[in-house]
Amino acid sequence: MSKKISIFAREDREITVGLPRALLYHRYEILWKSFFSELGVQCVTSPRTNKAIIDRGIERSIDETCLSTKIYMGHVDALIGKCDYILIPRISNFGIRRFMCTKFEALYDMTGNVFRGSGQKFLAYDIDVVKKTGEEKAMIAMAEAMGFSRKEGKNAYKAAKRFENDDWKRKVREEERKLRTDQIKIMVAGHSYITEDEYVGKPVIRMLEEMGVTPIIADRIDRKEAIRQSARISPTIKWEMSRELMGSIQIRRNKIDGVILLSAYPCGPDSMVNEMIIRKFRDLPIQTIVLDTQEGMAGLETRLESFTDVLKLQRGEL
Repeated sequence: MSKKISIFAREDREITVGLPRALLYHRYEILWKSFFSELGVQCVTSPRTNKAIIDRGIERSIDETCLSTKIYMGHVDALIGKCDYILIPRISNFGIRRFMCTKFEALYDMTGNVFRGSGQKFLAYDIDVVKKTGEEKAMIAMAEAMGFSRKEGKNAYKAAKRFENDDWKRKVREEERKLRTDQIKIMVAGHSYITEDEYVGKPVIRMLEEMGVTPIIADRIDRKEAIRQSARISPTIKWEMSRELMGSIQIRRNKIDGVILLSAYPCGPDSMVNEMIIRKFRDLPIQTIVLDTQEGMAGLETRLESFTDVLKLQRGEL
């Protein structure tokens, strides 16, 4: 954890914390913004992903880095010099066999190294439930490091968690309503930093909608139930977000017509988990799409159209 930053509580001017609009932002946006708002700290969010941000991220990354991390670096770059601190949480795990991809554990150190000459300051909180540090404890510790009292941090966290839970329940209800449509329903199984990204994932969602398909976002699900259901498919899979996606498919397998496994190249966990999903859900038509930095969308649109036509044939609509 970073050293105590007492200026947060004592400076007259408003302190700003930058939020890169990538990776875990799409999972924790409400929690983070509400938490800082309760503390009276202003948030500055990077723009939606565009080609310029991706190009900046590629310049800041080694070739072997996954597309999602390259995008993240572009978003951090877009915030440099525009805020006092940039939030980069370090999340290892939520318990036994509930680990995050290693990039989320290394992200704070990796980003700090990439931008070490920028003069930008970074802010972190550390989650490692195996070592007895959960989300609440970690975020309260961050508030204390920012100069706030433990009580202020705890109150801010509890309020932010209520906002987050209410927002998430609303999103899950919306997804459940979509399952009742008579249209072809394709579950898009991808991490939120793919499906919610304006440049890489949202175009896939929009294409499906334009084809008369109802896209079901896999990770908008009761997460606890999805984790439980994932054990029916694989009791040993270790990655938290992969378990959520797998559990979501299990829960909704009888309510959807097909699945698109949407990944960013080269995602290590997805390369293994997606293969398992294909083998375990043989009753479902599944298409794998791996997104890279290619600029053309024509090939992607053709693949989506072909997959949709197969599902229409199965339903007798062609």
